[in-house]
Amino acid sequence: MSTTAVDPSAAVTERPAAAPARRTRRRGRPGAGAAAASHAVLIVASFVAFFPVAWLVFLSLGPDKDDYLHPGEIWHKMTLDNYAFVLQHTGFWDWLRTTLVVTLGTTLIGVVIAASSGYAVSRMRFPGYKKFMWALLVTQMFPVAILMVPMYQILSELRLIDTYLGLILVYCTTVVPYSAWLLKGYFDTIPFEIDEAGRVDGLSPFGTFLRLVLPLAKPGLAVAAFYNFLTAFGEVAFASTFMLSEDKYTFAVGLQSFISEHDAQRNLMAATAVLIAVPASAFFYLVQKNLVTGLTAGGTKG
Repeated sequence: MSTTAVDPSAAVTERPAAAPARRTRRRGRPGAGAAAASHAVLIVASFVAFFPVAWLVFLSLGPDKDDYLHPGEIWHKMTLDNYAFVLQHTGFWDWLRTTLVVTLGTTLIGVVIAASSGYAVSRMRFPGYKKFMWALLVTQMFPVAILMVPMYQILSELRLIDTYLGLILVYCTTVVPYSAWLLKGYFDTIPFEIDEAGRVDGLSPFGTFLRLVLPLAKPGLAVAAFYNFLTAFGEVAFASTFMLSEDKYTFAVGLQSFISEHDAQRNLMAATAVLIAVPASAFFYLVQKNLVTGLTAGGTKG
């Protein structure tokens, strides 16, 4: 019997070369100086934004109309008499009713028209659809002073002067063009496959728009609604021209009643301004969730 010698070197298998270690780069955290600087900038920006509001509330607590000249004296005589006077001895509640009717009506009608127009231009290719959007944009070029006379003549012939509907229609001519452009851009971000799925399920174009597209467009609708609300809420020129009765003044026009040729009751103006801010703040609170989403929509799309 013969034995075969085995070379020990042959039994040794070569080990694969170790892969070079990958160096991962970690983003360094900002230093203490950068963090302190960013916090300082945010604090200053917050103070700049909050100070006018706080100053207005502070002046509204002064009992005299000339307290704004000596604000340091307000600390010793703060009172809520200005608010009581505005609520009890002015047309505040009439202004509130008119403002709510006009602003909510403008918001609702304006969003409906703008959403329908924006969706039609976004999804349908009818003759002149591009010119239609540009025509809406051109209407924003004319100043209020030029539009005042023809609008007054049209409303007079329709007998809509000093009516809620007349002022709502005037405001819609202002808010619809911008809102239509805004919603058209938002509808463009919604996949067209959703419309096709609605047609497969047997929905009509209007049913697809109402049941599938609008629920996905809530953030965009919130932005358009907030824009319409603020535009109608703070507008002065049209409201003071087309609303002639004192009980149909809006907040913006009613606030002018405290200003006369030789006198200005600034304490009452400040108190009224604070009260006026309450409805706008409440509306912002209702739409803030969708509003933030709508304003940032498309910011990360690439």
